[in-house]
Amino acid sequence: MKNLTSKIVLPLIALAMLGFGVFHLLKAQQTLPKPPPPVEPARNPFRQSIAAAGIVEARSENIAIGSALPGLVLEVFVPVEKVGAEVAAGDPLFRVDDRQLRARLAMQQAELAAAQSQLAKLEAQPRTEEIPPAEARVKAAYANALRLKDQFERARKLLANNSIAVEEHNDKQRLYEQAVEEWERAKADLKLLQAGAWEPDKAIARAAIAQAQAQIQETETEIDRTLVRAPVAGRVLQVNVRPGEFVGAAAGQALVVLGDSGRLHVRADIDEHDIPRFRGDVDARAFLRGPERREVRLRFVRVEPYVVPKRSLTGDNTERVDTRVLQVIYEVADEDQPLFVGQQVDVFIDERPAAASRIEQTAQVGVSR
Repeated sequence: MKNLTSKIVLPLIALAMLGFGVFHLLKAQQTLPKPPPPVEPARNPFRQSIAAAGIVEARSENIAIGSALPGLVLEVFVPVEKVGAEVAAGDPLFRVDDRQLRARLAMQQAELAAAQSQLAKLEAQPRTEEIPPAEARVKAAYANALRLKDQFERARKLLANNSIAVEEHNDKQRLYEQAVEEWERAKADLKLLQAGAWEPDKAIARAAIAQAQAQIQETETEIDRTLVRAPVAGRVLQVNVRPGEFVGAAAGQALVVLGDSGRLHVRADIDEHDIPRFRGDVDARAFLRGPERREVRLRFVRVEPYVVPKRSLTGDNTERVDTRVLQVIYEVADEDQPLFVGQQVDVFIDERPAAASRIEQTAQVGVSR
């Protein structure tokens, strides 16, 4: 019995295990069917086309508004609750702390008033009240000179008769000459007073006024710069600033994003390898991402003739990021499409000239009729 088991049963069991192993191996090597994509991809509407990644943007492009001056934000005129509101050119967006500038402006205005008063004082010279005292000093000096002249004449006659000493005669002469000089000085002072202020002094006062006015204008400009206004009419797309926050003057700090969204544009990035196939003003279509894949008609606007590194990424695992792209701007022709700025779309650009594409479309319409 044991010999029968070892000769028949064991080989059958081994053969069965071998068959099971071969079956399992063949089943594991079978190619599994590809699973359906989670989202249906966009269908190419053209026979020959160039595929590009696009992003929706405002007609004026997205304007990243920053602050000209660093400081504490005191007031935001377009808060987060009003994002999406339309603003006109010149409307205030937010205001930076300007209290120190206003205090400086008050001081400069006082300095301007002082400079203007100084100029008015110089231009009003001579004062009417100053003329009579000066004239009186001239008359007094003249009378004193006449008195000393009479004494000098008598002393000269007495000296001729040897009635006085020479020293006394000389003293009378010097006193008379001094009185004459004082009379001349009094007349010169009166003339100087009647001439008014010196013209160079007036010029210095005018220069001080001009300097004060320039400082006031500079400070007023700085105060105006603390109030950030909308440069163009458009829609507020994003607000990244709150009252009480400190903002700097660093470039690229987008505190408010503004754009003219009356007519949206699509910026399509054409890979540098597809640039030779691009023909300019040709038909193009954009497809919104999502389960419906709605088609949007595009109208050619312009080509930006500067190839730049690719910055708008789609998130595809096979996407190349070390490439450069040519950016083509299209206008959204379908106004009723619910598009948002920053939304990514798939763009297909007809590789044939626009005229040939229109002829083919006309022919297809005729056949369908």
